[in-house]
Amino acid sequence: MSRESEADYSADHSGDTVLPGALPEALRAELVAFRRDLHMHPELGNQEFRTTAAIKARLEQEALAPRVLDTGTGLICDIGEWDGVRPMLALRADIDALPIPDTKTDCAYRSTVPDRAHACGHDVHTTVVLGAGLVLAGLHKAGRLPQPVRLIFQPAEEVLPGGAADAIESGVLEGVGRIIGVHCDPKVDAGRIGLRHGPITSACDRLEVALDGAGGHTARPHLTTDLVTAAARVATDVPTLVARRVDARSGLAVTWGRIESGHACNVIPQHAELSGTVRCLDLGTWRQAPDLVHAAIDEIANLYRAKSEINYIRGVPPVVNDVAVTELLRDAMALRCGIDSVEDTEQSLGGEDFSWYLEHVPGAMARLGVRRPGERGVRDLHQGDFDVDEHAITVGVELFTAAALLDAGR
Repeated sequence: MSRESEADYSADHSGDTVLPGALPEALRAELVAFRRDLHMHPELGNQEFRTTAAIKARLEQEALAPRVLDTGTGLICDIGEWDGVRPMLALRADIDALPIPDTKTDCAYRSTVPDRAHACGHDVHTTVVLGAGLVLAGLHKAGRLPQPVRLIFQPAEEVLPGGAADAIESGVLEGVGRIIGVHCDPKVDAGRIGLRHGPITSACDRLEVALDGAGGHTARPHLTTDLVTAAARVATDVPTLVARRVDARSGLAVTWGRIESGHACNVIPQHAELSGTVRCLDLGTWRQAPDLVHAAIDEIANLYRAKSEINYIRGVPPVVNDVAVTELLRDAMALRCGIDSVEDTEQSLGGEDFSWYLEHVPGAMARLGVRRPGERGVRDLHQGDFDVDEHAITVGVELFTAAALLDAGR
């Protein structure tokens, strides 16, 4: 297919133009089975050896040449040969699972691995990029792929600061000019996507705090460092102090997930621990967050004569969608499913290491609807009963193949 004919496709956004690259029924059924196999065999970040091998084997069946990343899991694969001049479009998937039990009771493909589950939809993301790669490989063989495309199957998205940083260091962005991805959204019906210009996720860091001081008898707290009270004040006061020291629109939020201290009701302990997350909507404020959080914790600890040790673990910045790449996704979805299949989405407080790619190249992430139409309630992400409407696989594959074809004419 010539670039001139591809430009003709991109010029018509009426929904009447038919792009090549629709998902054949036989491949659709294969991809559903592939996703279910991944769902049954979830692997944690940097341990995705079976998953990597399964992706590699399927790509090699198409005479492609995937390359496993230097970290030992994850891989990249080019469809077509890069000419060294015009940058490629990259399609990114994350392949790891979560360390939580699968609690679905009526599902034939529930996890077979104790305390492991694909509860964030990464099995869907992986299957979508694999399926798009297989369709695009067919177009390439037929001489209908106007420019090469790179598939990125990235490990360890759930491991802060995210496997994307290691993937970038392995050279996955060499020759890449733009990158796109999707993330399952259980609040959006299958058959639809959500898009947003600018920030679509938030920064997310991890915070661990240890407090130490002289313990003693609860009858004589004046002779001790009252660590339980100190820990309680850190838990309640630090989030407020931090939030009041930045513009409220930045959404800087400290949220605790664990607090632990003491073993007996009449003993003031010598040690207390808290851990939680720091989330932020704004990139500039995220860069200030470590200093702000350290200062607030130290202020509260000093009030109670407690010694504080703070481990602030940098996570990921916000995913900031490029306007032009977001519009590429909008046009691709409009051609596949009609413009009414695209909805505006909000910025979430969730973190995503896709943001690290956007520090190097422009890109955009879409929210891929996975809710069964008419389903009541939401099977939320990071819950053991999470599951999807598998029609989302077809939507994701056809979105990506359309985006790859339209990108060639821009």
